[in-house]
Amino acid sequence: MFEKIRLYLDRQASSIVKYFYEQSILFLFGWIPSIVGIAIRGLFYHLIMKMEGVAAIESRVRIRFADNIKLAHGVYLDEGAYLHACPRGIEIGENTIVMHGAVLHVYNFRQMPHSGIRIGKDSLIGEYSVIRGQGGVEIGDRVYTSPFTQIIAVNHIFDDPKQPFIEQGITAEGIVIEDDVWIGAGAVITDGVRVGKGAVVAAGAVVTKDVEPHTVVGGVPAKHIKTIDGTDGNPDRRIYYAAKDGVS
Repeated sequence: MFEKIRLYLDRQASSIVKYFYEQSILFLFGWIPSIVGIAIRGLFYHLIMKMEGVAAIESRVRIRFADNIKLAHGVYLDEGAYLHACPRGIEIGENTIVMHGAVLHVYNFRQMPHSGIRIGKDSLIGEYSVIRGQGGVEIGDRVYTSPFTQIIAVNHIFDDPKQPFIEQGITAEGIVIEDDVWIGAGAVITDGVRVGKGAVVAAGAVVTKDVEPHTVVGGVPAKHIKTIDGTDGNPDRRIYYAAKDGVS
């Protein structure tokens, strides 16, 4: 029983002392709703994680290995998000949004030196998206993932039919998503892939190979659909732009 408890604690925090310290802060302040809770967490969560400036954290955000999490100014964590950092941790850049139910999970218990999740500024991780960072995930600036996307920097080995796959090890090459990428709903980015700047991954695509900059890919497995070259493919469409200076 003691070994099971120790194993559980090892997967929750950097030490037993930090586990109880972090969980105490989360228990006391993690449930408080509304802007009052956001203000309180903005103050007290500085005690358990690295926060540069002001970050807005909604209620019931689940956090593990808080001391390995770094949030830049303007980060927003929506209700129900889950951040499990492990060594090398999670870094989220300025004004990036992590939406409801999203999971950022490093899950490095094999001492892999390149694990971690790094997200740039002004990006958005969509509802119920999953990022697994065993092999290291690097996401650039202004990257948007739609709901239910999966970015999985790990893969299991199945070479030996005589052994259970859980005994055959894993590969973890890492994933890089460059700036200004849009990933459609339900898309999957597999380990070892680089998605180039300005690319679009269509909804439901399974990306198993590198994506060239400024291209659109889709399908299973994903294939080139078009090059983004500035041509207006639908001149009759109505386009809406973000408000500037508070004027809609």
